[in-house]
Amino acid sequence: MAISAKGAERRKARVRKALKARAFGRPRLSVFRSDKNIYAQIIDDATGRTLAAASTLDKDIKSKVKNGATSEAAATIGKLIAERGTKAGIAEVVFDRGAYIYHGRVKALAEAAREGGLQF
Repeated sequence: MAISAKGAERRKARVRKALKARAFGRPRLSVFRSDKNIYAQIIDDATGRTLAAASTLDKDIKSKVKNGATSEAAATIGKLIAERGTKAGIAEVVFDRGAYIYHGRVKALAEAAREGGLQF
């Protein structure tokens, strides 16, 4: 079942609105998944800056991961974003799943980020 563009935008806005209500100044861990890759960013919404980022297109990850569209690749990105976030001095974030269901690759990334030390 395909997601319509309007439905996805409404769902994304609804999730983002709920996040802003309970963020309490914490940065946002935003996830974007395409058919071939997965991306994660830790964003400070107060200043509009990206504090840390990771994706399956990073050179060191691309050589390790056979396909960027798997749960294993998402878990690798989750660990990497947690490592980069803690290096930037970030311990707590709010998880922004966007318009995606918390399942599969999105869930694998979130669980790996928790194991890596991020709290949300």
